[in-house]
Amino acid sequence: MQLRQDDSRTWKSEPAVDVSDAIIASMAAGGVDHLFFTSGAEIVFYQEAIARAKAQGKAAPRLIVMPHEHASLNAALGYAAVSGKPAATAAHVDAGTLNYGGAIHTAWRSGLPVLITAGGGPASYPGSMHGSRDGGGHIWMQQPYDQNGILRQYTKWDHRLEYQDNPGLIVSRALQVAMTEPRGPVYLTIPKEIGLLKTTESRFPTLAQLQPALPAAPDPNGIRELAERLLKAKNPVVIVAGSGRNPATVPELIALCEFLGLAVVYTSPPAYLCFPMRHPLRQLTAAVGAADVVLCLEANVPWSPGEHEPAAGAYVAYVHSDPIQDRIPTYEFTANLRMTGDPLSTIRALAAEVASRATAEDRARIAERTAKLAAASQERIARTERESLALATKSPIDPNWLSYQIAQLVDDNSIVLDETLIHNRLGSHMPSRLPGSYFRNPGSSGGWTPGAAFGAKLAAPERDVIAVAGDGYYMFGTANQALWAANHYGAPYLHVIYQNRSWSTGTLRIDATYKDSFSAKGGYDGGYFDPPIDFAQEAMAAGAYGENVRKAEDVGPALRRGLEQTRQGRPAVISVWLAKLLSDS
Repeated sequence: MQLRQDDSRTWKSEPAVDVSDAIIASMAAGGVDHLFFTSGAEIVFYQEAIARAKAQGKAAPRLIVMPHEHASLNAALGYAAVSGKPAATAAHVDAGTLNYGGAIHTAWRSGLPVLITAGGGPASYPGSMHGSRDGGGHIWMQQPYDQNGILRQYTKWDHRLEYQDNPGLIVSRALQVAMTEPRGPVYLTIPKEIGLLKTTESRFPTLAQLQPALPAAPDPNGIRELAERLLKAKNPVVIVAGSGRNPATVPELIALCEFLGLAVVYTSPPAYLCFPMRHPLRQLTAAVGAADVVLCLEANVPWSPGEHEPAAGAYVAYVHSDPIQDRIPTYEFTANLRMTGDPLSTIRALAAEVASRATAEDRARIAERTAKLAAASQERIARTERESLALATKSPIDPNWLSYQIAQLVDDNSIVLDETLIHNRLGSHMPSRLPGSYFRNPGSSGGWTPGAAFGAKLAAPERDVIAVAGDGYYMFGTANQALWAANHYGAPYLHVIYQNRSWSTGTLRIDATYKDSFSAKGGYDGGYFDPPIDFAQEAMAAGAYGENVRKAEDVGPALRRGLEQTRQGRPAVISVWLAKLLSDS
């Protein structure tokens, strides 16, 4: 189907073959260039429509075959995060939707525009129309009362495509909602009969014609109040986590913080690189407790209550595209100023305001504070390196040594996807400094990295993509399916695994919850999975390079071998054997 402009508000197609042509055309017109696809009988229309468009030289998303829906949705998230474009997925009816699994939660918390789609089981009487019930008994089993209800509380918008709908409009509308701040996933189900319907022509507005809403600008009075507070503060701190989703915010935030001598703290999870990891103004979370003015910028959960939270008398400003966090039912974080604002426009407005207000006395005080923060940062980095180097011969391998060695691989051409837990200290070592060079699981459902790394590599084929996770999360990630896709599509990434055969929830959390526990005395039954899966052998079965590492001196060379394999076109998995948590072996 060839789209052509009909008037200023709509596009009109040449005669179409069926509804699927309009769906594909609207996706392509809306900037969706990758469709992550897991096969199903009722979504064969995707394959046919894309193949037809390709044969006829017309625009269509690239169909990416994914052997499992969980890896597929995470791949779409990785692609959207790195490319800045919307991505789409396709799955088989309710069962395929359920296979998206925990990635649905990750998508909801990511702030990324992903069009999640699934087929719908046919409901029409056998033989009554094309696509009607014509298969085995499972066809009847694929019709739940409300398939969309599976995802409704995890999406901004959902819709079941109906007979009377304009399919191109529905896709454009879905993308409009997904691309409007706060961005997020949307869900569209397409019954088998609807996807196969014939049409004569299709007229619909594209995404560009509907237009996503412009992001909210901060309130001028709020900006003036916040600028005055920051200028006069003794120990101001900005807490960041998600502002770096827009890469343009990073240099602007650096300039603002350097002008103000503003300490920068990452909250958990820091889903995007918002500020260079080793910048002299970056500080530890303890700085929040000593702050007299705290700016929370696009940080969903700004601090852990009771741990490094602001002092009782501190002034707290909370600026976010969703400042009341209405996607979280119960939210107890207090603020003196709560302001709706796009991070980029907020940073720019603050920068202009403080520049117009700063006095010579302010500048002198800021220079003194900047020097103190830089000295503290330099000492912390040096101390961390000394501690790491002291572990160079420890056996079993210490996670801090592994984190240090991973950091040695990272340069300005690297994209790091981090799904480690805090006790592994990877964030303390990361030298990442450029926008779009570091990402972390934006939610709390493990298993994001394998699929996300594949999606990231598709979006940035010229970059080294390095994924890092513990073995527990790696097992959640349907990793072999992601490795197969990476090998099949020539999008190789390196995955490093902290193999401690332990659940932190079943070991560290037991000790944090119970004193002198029976679980501890009994050896933390339920906290270990030992002996483990051989991830290197498993990776090789999927066509990847695999290597197990048990000696500290072998860690660096093994990591470099793995990275070299990816540069030669082959995905690689390096699994590093560590001591079990709360154990010496």
